[in-house]
Amino acid sequence: MNQPQQTAVHPAFEWLRSEAIPSLNLVMEEYRHRETGASHYHLSSDNEENVFLVALRTVPMDSTGVAHILEHTALCGSEKYPVRDPFFMMIRRSLNTFMNAFTSSDWTAYPFASRNRKDYFNLLSVYLDAVFFSRLDELDFAQEGHRLEFSEPENPSSELQFKGVVYNEMKGAMSSTNSVLWQTLSRYLFPTTTYHYNSGGEPADIPDLTYEQLKAFYTSHYHPSNAVFMTFGNIPAVELQQKFHEQALHSFGHLDINIHVNDEKRYLAPLRVEDSYAAEAAASEKKTHVVTAWLLGKSIDLGDLFRAQLLTSVLMDNSASPLLMALETSDLGSSPSPMCGLEDSNREMSFLCGLEGCDSQATREVEKLILDTLAQIAENGVPQEQVEAALHQLELSQREISGDSYPYGLQLILAGLSCAVHRGDPIKLLNIEPVLEQLREEIRDPAFIPGLVKEFLLNNPHRVTITLRPDTELAQRQVNAELQRLRSLQSRLDDETKADIIAKTKALELRQQREDNPEILPKVGLEDVPPTISEPRRHSTSLQLDSGELEVSFYGQGTNGLVYQQIVTEMPALSDELLAALPYFTSCITELGIADKDYTQVQTWQSRISGGLSAFSSVRGKVDDVQQTRGVLTLSSKALWRNHGALTDLLWQTLHHARLDEGQRIREIIEQICARRENSITGQGHSLAMTLASSRMSPAAELHHRYGGLESILRLKQLRTDLADGGQLKRLQEAFDGLQQSILAAPHQLLLIAEGEHQQGLLDDIRQHWSGNAGSAGFKGLSLPQTRETVRQVWTTATQVSFCAKAYPAVATGHPDAAPLAVLAGFLRNGFLHRTIREKGGAYGGGADYDANSASFRFYSYRDPRLDETLDDFDRAIDWVLTGRHQPRQLEEAILGVISSMDKSTSPAGEAKRAFYNHVFGRNLEHLMNFRRQVLAVTLEDLQRVTRAWLRPENASFGVITSRSLLERSRLKQFDTINL
Repeated sequence: MNQPQQTAVHPAFEWLRSEAIPSLNLVMEEYRHRETGASHYHLSSDNEENVFLVALRTVPMDSTGVAHILEHTALCGSEKYPVRDPFFMMIRRSLNTFMNAFTSSDWTAYPFASRNRKDYFNLLSVYLDAVFFSRLDELDFAQEGHRLEFSEPENPSSELQFKGVVYNEMKGAMSSTNSVLWQTLSRYLFPTTTYHYNSGGEPADIPDLTYEQLKAFYTSHYHPSNAVFMTFGNIPAVELQQKFHEQALHSFGHLDINIHVNDEKRYLAPLRVEDSYAAEAAASEKKTHVVTAWLLGKSIDLGDLFRAQLLTSVLMDNSASPLLMALETSDLGSSPSPMCGLEDSNREMSFLCGLEGCDSQATREVEKLILDTLAQIAENGVPQEQVEAALHQLELSQREISGDSYPYGLQLILAGLSCAVHRGDPIKLLNIEPVLEQLREEIRDPAFIPGLVKEFLLNNPHRVTITLRPDTELAQRQVNAELQRLRSLQSRLDDETKADIIAKTKALELRQQREDNPEILPKVGLEDVPPTISEPRRHSTSLQLDSGELEVSFYGQGTNGLVYQQIVTEMPALSDELLAALPYFTSCITELGIADKDYTQVQTWQSRISGGLSAFSSVRGKVDDVQQTRGVLTLSSKALWRNHGALTDLLWQTLHHARLDEGQRIREIIEQICARRENSITGQGHSLAMTLASSRMSPAAELHHRYGGLESILRLKQLRTDLADGGQLKRLQEAFDGLQQSILAAPHQLLLIAEGEHQQGLLDDIRQHWSGNAGSAGFKGLSLPQTRETVRQVWTTATQVSFCAKAYPAVATGHPDAAPLAVLAGFLRNGFLHRTIREKGGAYGGGADYDANSASFRFYSYRDPRLDETLDDFDRAIDWVLTGRHQPRQLEEAILGVISSMDKSTSPAGEAKRAFYNHVFGRNLEHLMNFRRQVLAVTLEDLQRVTRAWLRPENASFGVITSRSLLERSRLKQFDTINL
């Protein structure tokens, strides 16, 4: 392949190389800053969404969270921008498509993305100054990291408390069993290196970090000589380098520093370790996790990396993969551990597998199951079609232009970041076509996969098996230990120290209340907002089939050789029993056998030709009335365009001939889903609390609570218990059969997304492979009972922090008040809630939103140490809107936030899907443009008017997730309480 020529380069940088990566449609360029040695990798692309990231190697050797707290504190003001909160202030003054900061186990990164050039360079200026010229005010360290305060701020006799945003964030994070399991595994898999420690910070260790240690860590780590810059988009590298040099790098010389992670000291024999996690008193005996992990080679050795990725795919990719099959079908546990797979972001990789839901004494049996399965693979090999399917999945993942969660360019940058940080070659990592060719040759040898199993696993003595048991008293012991520590500290306080604590509390409060001059910061304004929006063009075709007409919507998008197909079925009227079974049906149908093939054969079939199948339901209210709903059921997949004919057949066969008789498989799937949902509560607690609070405000909201909210977890747990009874399983299968028949009788349409030149060929594939009913004439669609009621519920679980939500019934998205309510959410967050809930209250986050699907306005807090006070602050926020003195810029910032969220980028396929479903649910381009115009026209008077009209105290609903101990100390005991 002809290599690109050297591009223009800033004189302060030297060009090292450029390499075209055809599979990603970009050229990757490598540069080095001459003076400091900072690396710059530029992913040159025609994409107008430009991405920036700067990463510092950060390798803490304790669990005080120093790198994490520094990430937060660095964003609290800098030399050029001496305001208290430039990061969150810029969120309000920007049209960004992404802004954040990350702390990983061995790096800290500051990324952003924007489609607007002016906005991009505004953000670049703020980010560069924040990273390299941070003020690190001690009061910011106290706010973001940890501090001591009296519960009555000016009363030294009142209880002493730990406060701090990161402190409470990590209390929430370490309430997750998965987080505890991962940290425990890391502690023993890495006995001597940085991965031994919790880079986010252990709550018990965070208060040990001093301000002086934070500053010393900044001085030693936040220097360009320790930095990696990575950029993506259509802004030339030379233009970016000019900004890097002028705004930051010219101020630094070379620092003789080589921050790195050492090789781990290897075990000479396997290790077994036992530990525990906090569980509710109601937890059953079979709640133990057993996971075995191996330490592998270096992630920057690309040969080892890709072979490890291929081996992991062969062993664990789907239910036909031999190791995953052994785990899924074992009665030693309820489901495979969420830790299963390859961890390849650390300098040295690790492979993990195991079970959750085990008996407390099952360790040796689980370990034997894993080792015996691997020995069988080493002895007998793996069917060639499974190995080829695994390699096919690597090719698909390389080719797909994603970007529906993070911007596409940021996903590419993050994929190569770890390699760059560890001084490997991210260009070769991202350009895997040569590697795929090599692997295609290597897998021809039947001994290749067995050889990898022996090399990486069976003959590798650096193996750790962790047994993590539930402990129903651990949470209370953690609370008692913290209280005892605080009481001990308080007993030793002299008058001078007490006065100092009170003085610092007052100083921090004054700092939090101070109004900084926002004009110090750059901004975009309403004049920079694009006046119009567009959507991809939809080509509608009615195919004439033997069974009737089938409507096909085609979107010609740049998908890099992939085709996306969805069968979209109008949701039929369903009985209560069938409606209750629907989420389990959609979860199971793509995981079962088809016709004469069992599920393992189908899994290999799927893996060989597609990127996997998924099924889901979507129910939304009408634009002008959320009490009137429409629903669709979707069966979705993707493939390389050359496989589209086979994909069409696979989807059609799945819809018509799924094996609903595989009862044991259905049990296994439900068990796995239940385990995942139980473990997800503290990670998405604010979302679950908001869903709970608004659950009775529309039929679609109530269904969402039943299908994806807290109610769904209770129902799953009950179903898991019921399925032990063969009669209950049979009834569920009968419900599945009823759903399948109802769906097949309903009208269908197809969605196709691919490059435009493939349109005719794809339609020909559908004519060839699609047959049967395209929809009945006498169809009756889904109808849900109307609802508009209040909720006052508290759900308790094992957590050290709370998640609070308060909701008010509001209006549908077509109502003129919808736009002011959407702006009001950002206005409240920016002007009151962020400061009150996060900065003063210590929660990791807090805000408000207008939810169109439930026609509600919702307040929320995330990983919150408070309960009653937060709910009171929601009320005070309303008073602030109605009585406060507000400035025009606050309104402009809130409007910009709504516009920015409307213009969030997505992948080419995601953009088409969004346009299609907007069309399905009546949100056409005219509706979206009208809403946009209404948002841009919102006034301060509008905000106060809709606040008075819709945020009435008597209409409020409450949804709270907390622990029993925190609930006992609050006034919320009067609410309905449900134990998870």
